[in-house]
Amino acid sequence: MVRKYVVAPHGGRGAHPDIGSALRAASARGRAARVEIAPGHYEEALAVRGDIELTALGDPGSVTVSRPRGTVLDVSGGSVVVRGLVLIGRDADAGVVDCHDGAALTLTAVAVRAHDGVCTHARPGTSLTLTDSEFRYGRAVFAGCSGHIERCRFTDAADNAVAVIESARVTVLDSRIDGARIHGVRVSDARAHLAGCHVTGTGKAAVMADTRAELTVEGCTVDAVHMAGLAFVEQSRGLVRATRVTDAENGILVASGADPLVHGGVFADCRDTGIHVQDSGRGTFEDCEILRAGNVAVLSTRGGAPRVDGCRVRGGNVGVAVTEKARGTFTRVDVRDLTGVALRVWDESKAAFAQVQVENCPFGLETRGNGGTTAELTDARILDFDMAAVAAVGQSRVTLGQVRAQRGLLGFGAGEEAQLHVRDSAVSAVSTGGALAFGTARLVARGLEVTGAESYGLCATGSAYLDVADSRFHDCAATGLRFDETCGGRLADCAVTGATAVAVQHNGRVKLVSLAGSLPVEEITEPAAPPTVVNHYHGPVFVEAVHNAQLAWNNTNVVQQRGDHGGPHGRGAPDDRGDRSGLSISSDQDGAGR
Repeated sequence: MVRKYVVAPHGGRGAHPDIGSALRAASARGRAARVEIAPGHYEEALAVRGDIELTALGDPGSVTVSRPRGTVLDVSGGSVVVRGLVLIGRDADAGVVDCHDGAALTLTAVAVRAHDGVCTHARPGTSLTLTDSEFRYGRAVFAGCSGHIERCRFTDAADNAVAVIESARVTVLDSRIDGARIHGVRVSDARAHLAGCHVTGTGKAAVMADTRAELTVEGCTVDAVHMAGLAFVEQSRGLVRATRVTDAENGILVASGADPLVHGGVFADCRDTGIHVQDSGRGTFEDCEILRAGNVAVLSTRGGAPRVDGCRVRGGNVGVAVTEKARGTFTRVDVRDLTGVALRVWDESKAAFAQVQVENCPFGLETRGNGGTTAELTDARILDFDMAAVAAVGQSRVTLGQVRAQRGLLGFGAGEEAQLHVRDSAVSAVSTGGALAFGTARLVARGLEVTGAESYGLCATGSAYLDVADSRFHDCAATGLRFDETCGGRLADCAVTGATAVAVQHNGRVKLVSLAGSLPVEEITEPAAPPTVVNHYHGPVFVEAVHNAQLAWNNTNVVQQRGDHGGPHGRGAPDDRGDRSGLSISSDQDGAGR
């Protein structure tokens, strides 16, 4: 049977004047007890041992217990329940509420305020349950224990609002975390499950998993945070399901070997990136939506390697970017209404895209970098692009299979030293051309079809190389195939059809094998090289014709000699034809006498 003790500062029959005296009386009996506390302010430290219930007789918050420094409620051993109290402490490094030595503590409708300290501290081997309670200024620490938080509020924590560490296991349900200076929830070398929570206004990542943590986040919302909404680092794992992040620097950040599964997430209005994977981070992202990302919707960089399936990108700058020796696999990605590039692969990165839809973006796929930069794009549609559906430059290598590009400026382009391999793909309704190779790029195509280009179907210029077979070019307004400058290569089993175009304008360096079509073939004749003109701007000026003259300038030493051409002794004399003397000029500089 539970023994009841009453605390009333102003006295009463059988009442205790303070809480401490009631607890001592209950401890002396060594049995379960209930301590009922009259409304008021009690300045004391409470040490609770055994099975005890502390409850406020009035409404929640009518009983305040505080002390100037250190722990207010110290719980060890047994099962303890605290209801309706306000606990206020300062400089409580061990916690305003300190639970240790195997205790099981439940706080219900309790308010804890920790000025320059910790709100609650559950130590290894204990259990702490928090329901319908409020925690202000300090953090709730779960270290090597089990914990349950439900319908609680954590406000203005000086560092982390909730810390789950040292192999603790904690569940947080339907709670709100507001204004934590560092993280809202940090899980480190521990396990936590968040569901139905709202985290806002944190100084760093709202929810952080590090040091091999296991974190599950379901049905939560994160908004207005200074850095990442969710972060998985240092080989942490977990599941994120049906969670929305709004107005964060990064919607979710994955780094240093972490590998979460993210399903059905929404990352809206993120200032930098929606999904950000870096530094050997991985992660699987399924059926996510990224809306209006400030920089990149999905970024894999510095060795990141995400797996993305069924994601939708709407608005923003860049859709998917793989940079700085990163990797990525992207399937069933739908990208629309961007101001920049839909898909980007740069700087020794490797990416594979399949079943992709791109609409209303200036560029579809863009690659740039050295020979280690590769991209594969298969089963894709790129519609309504302002510039190019595919553009490969540098030494990058791109492989296209079953790609459809429609309504834009240029279909497929390769420049500088890039390599572009095209298979069973089509370009239509472009305002310039279907495919272009320039610089020293290499374009290999099998089964390429270009229809309705307003200029050319296929063009090569510079020293580009073509290897095109089994391809069709129809209704290209100016020319089906055009080969300029010193480009070379081979075309086999191709056809150029239509009513107005020239079939081929070529430079004679591309071998045509089995070209079908009735349109004319024209050879481009190079104009003769213009004469070389040398202008000397500091020489003498002649106002009449001069013959048999030798000139020299920019010399520092000039010797003039008079030669005799007439007499037998070599001295000669003038006659009626004038002076027959010659002028000889020498110099001590190279090029004298010229």
